[in-house]
Amino acid sequence: MVIGRVVSRLVATRKYDELQGYKMLIIEPYFDENKKHFVAADTIGAGEGELVLVSFGSSVQHALDKTAPIDALVVGILDQEPTL
Repeated sequence: MVIGRVVSRLVATRKYDELQGYKMLIIEPYFDENKKHFVAADTIGAGEGELVLVSFGSSVQHALDKTAPIDALVVGILDQEPTL
């Protein structure tokens, strides 16, 4: 899992049918020095600027309502910034 900040929402007017209904977000990793952004699906209502917990890989299929080609999913919204 990765902690990241929601940078913006991604809008795709045409996409694979199984992706219909999923909100797509652009995420910037919180602790990664390279800050390589990635796209994650969201079903819990995260918004721009929020810190989120993102899960990756085939395990995200267990959290989806239907099978979809998603490999990154927002699974939590953090209440406060993490400290090390």
